[in-house]
Amino acid sequence: MKTHISLPTTDLQKSVAFYTTLLDVAPAKHYDDYALFISEQPGLELALNHAESVARTNEAHYGIAAPSSDAVDAAIARLQAAGLAIDIEVEETCCYAKQNKVWASDPDGRRWETYAVLEEVAPDSGSACAAASCCSI
Repeated sequence: MKTHISLPTTDLQKSVAFYTTLLDVAPAKHYDDYALFISEQPGLELALNHAESVARTNEAHYGIAAPSSDAVDAAIARLQAAGLAIDIEVEETCCYAKQNKVWASDPDGRRWETYAVLEEVAPDSGSACAAASCCSI
């Protein structure tokens, strides 16, 4: 089973470059106004459609649950090698879990996190989000 997401983008070529790096897979389809990524890890079909404008929002972000911290480290290396601006969090508590993660924004400003849960944190242990950037968008 795969999740399908369709996103508008004002710059398809820059978005294709970003998502090729983020997902570590080339698009299965790529036309002047459309691209489709199909990835097994994560199980995702991501469609990008060219749009004249995209409404930016700070009310949502997207995430990729990585199987290990090594997978997060690999994502960090890919994003850095591509020259993308990233934010790295190591052993931060967020959403009742200690996590390692990396954040990057696509060309239209959507925030993506790639994260690995190191351990669950009990609800009675204090704040759900100890890190200032926890669940930031």
